[in-house]
Amino acid sequence: MSMAAEETKKPEAAAIDNVAAIFGVTGLVGKVLARKLISKPKWKVYGIARAPDHQIIPINQSSSNFHFIQCDLLNPLETQKRLPLLQDVTHVFWVTWASQYQLDSIECCDQNRAMMSNALDVIIPGAMALRHVSLQTGMKHYVSLQGPFDENEEARYYNEESPRVNPSYNFYYVLEDLLKERLHGKIGWSVHRPGLLIGSSSRTLYNFMGSLCVYGTICKHLNIPFVFGGTKKCWEETCIDGSDARLVADQHIWAATNVDLEDHSNSFNAINGPTFTWKEIWNSVAEKLGVQVSEEHTFSEDFWYSKAMADKQQVWEQIVAEKGLVESEMDSLANWDFLDVLFRCPVKILGTREKVDGLGFTVRYKTLDSIMYWIDCMRDEKLIP
Repeated sequence: MSMAAEETKKPEAAAIDNVAAIFGVTGLVGKVLARKLISKPKWKVYGIARAPDHQIIPINQSSSNFHFIQCDLLNPLETQKRLPLLQDVTHVFWVTWASQYQLDSIECCDQNRAMMSNALDVIIPGAMALRHVSLQTGMKHYVSLQGPFDENEEARYYNEESPRVNPSYNFYYVLEDLLKERLHGKIGWSVHRPGLLIGSSSRTLYNFMGSLCVYGTICKHLNIPFVFGGTKKCWEETCIDGSDARLVADQHIWAATNVDLEDHSNSFNAINGPTFTWKEIWNSVAEKLGVQVSEEHTFSEDFWYSKAMADKQQVWEQIVAEKGLVESEMDSLANWDFLDVLFRCPVKILGTREKVDGLGFTVRYKTLDSIMYWIDCMRDEKLIP
């Protein structure tokens, strides 16, 4: 390298104080994290994902401070080959997971442990300036979806000190324990537990906004009712917290960079704040999507998305072609089984914000406002018309 080239690089190198590695950069929160950090002065960002960057561009990759690394973290040899680039990393954001096996299975636990372990094997010895690891799990930390269930049990609002479910195979516990084991109290870390994630991505298994918007788009195209298919309890009662991807990303950054959080490890619920019911917001969502609802057809316990949408792939392809949308398979945006489970969830998954509120994290959203915002984003991204 010439002396002139070295001199031109020095100002940029001197300007960088923080270097982030975002594992899962193409996901709901990963995309937002990357955008937010790139917009901050003196940050450099590595975005790591299994998908090649030409398939999905989470941010403006022309930024000289963003570097995409394609890597299958389940492959230890590939991980050892691709991740040595991260020697200058100061902050790790783990917002990914391996979804090959069923949740609450030992196989799911083992696979997720292997994936994180492969990454840590490279990062911990090499990244000498590493200051914080931020892990994202979820509110399912507090409950099991394995029966039996007590239909009459009073709703609980879980705080961060609520005990783990035992016995339970939950990969959230496995990842927390792995961080505790590998970081030895020498590197700060935090755990963030969102509820129902609300954001935009075509590479997310449990994609609520994708499922809702594809369903609404098909309803509008076919002029059929926009139905809430689920249980009466899920329709009328507060059952889950919304978690805007913007809020979750902000909370990751807040916890990772807040010098006032002196403890080496902290767990935080990452939820919007104000509660909601689907019955309260359904008509407003329908209006935003341009579909009609009526009292007669709004709610049905007999309606299953996985059955109603099973034969609609060609309809979706027609909509994509007619409206000039980004080419996508219906199943890459929508997960009908997930929507069926969400609207029939046998347990309430609700948390408190007392801890983050008390520590000064002030970002809050109304879940209806979050849904409206992300519908607009999906339209801007040409994922829906």
